[in-house]
Amino acid sequence: MAKIFRPSSREASIISKIESSKEREFQQTRHQIRNCSETLSKSLAMKLIENGLIETTSKEDVEQQITRCLESLSKAEDFDIDYQIAPFRQIVVRPNKASLYITAFVVEKLINHKSIVDIYGTDEEIYECIHREVTHCLAQDSSIRD
Repeated sequence: MAKIFRPSSREASIISKIESSKEREFQQTRHQIRNCSETLSKSLAMKLIENGLIETTSKEDVEQQITRCLESLSKAEDFDIDYQIAPFRQIVVRPNKASLYITAFVVEKLINHKSIVDIYGTDEEIYECIHREVTHCLAQDSSIRD
């Protein structure tokens, strides 16, 4: 007969604390992205183009589209964010939800924009490029507040 697993109240409490700390961290990340969305969109567009991951006819259009993506990230419901990033969750072991959201936007929606010629590279390469810029922006924002 199989053993039925019932977490003790201590285990449930620990799991709850871990989940709430992850949620609090993500909400803080969304707030920081909202504060630096203009600089982040410029740096993301520049790095994606410099690294040859995006070929475009207009860098400004890419910046505008990424700005809209960042605005939607800051206003989106948790369900909508989870739905958007679901196909990309397995890209890395411990993904950053904000970086995944932007990656999903680039791979699924930005590719259809009129000024985008093509998007190159794997999903992992695009995620890594985006994640470097997001963490750089968040680190700058937290150092400014301190």
